[in-house]
Amino acid sequence: VELAVIIGKQCVDLQTPDSALEHVAGFTVANDVSARRWQGKKGGGQWGRSKSFDTFSPLGPCLVPSAAITNPQKLKMSLTLKRESEEPKVMQDSSTGDMIHGIGQLLCYISQDTTLKPWTVILTGTPEGVGYVRDPPVFLRPGDEVTAEIDQIGSLTNFVV
Repeated sequence: VELAVIIGKQCVDLQTPDSALEHVAGFTVANDVSARRWQGKKGGGQWGRSKSFDTFSPLGPCLVPSAAITNPQKLKMSLTLKRESEEPKVMQDSSTGDMIHGIGQLLCYISQDTTLKPWTVILTGTPEGVGYVRDPPVFLRPGDEVTAEIDQIGSLTNFVV
């Protein structure tokens, strides 16, 4: 589960985290799916091809205006995996307050050399609980139901095919 930030006003070279937040149109939920077998040599590393397949990175359920969220750095977020004939399992349970870099800091960093245009979507990073680093590892399989949820935004459910 990741918080997705949607840019509302074009910006470049933002100087302070507070001023950066003035350029945010709103927020939504993202499920940053990764094809782990493509993260090695044939896929170009962690952020290349492994995150670029059809149906990857679903967003939703809605765009919540930034003015409607009092503090985007204090949102509870979770990801739940439901498998056939098993009880749902919470895989991630965290808060945007645990992010390494705050939203404003991320926007300042990214905008140093990149113009952020309206409707640009920025994913802010996933909390602990990723399946492949668990012991034993957990990988998605056909039939799995994955629900990503963030307080004040809603939940996004996707099915693995």
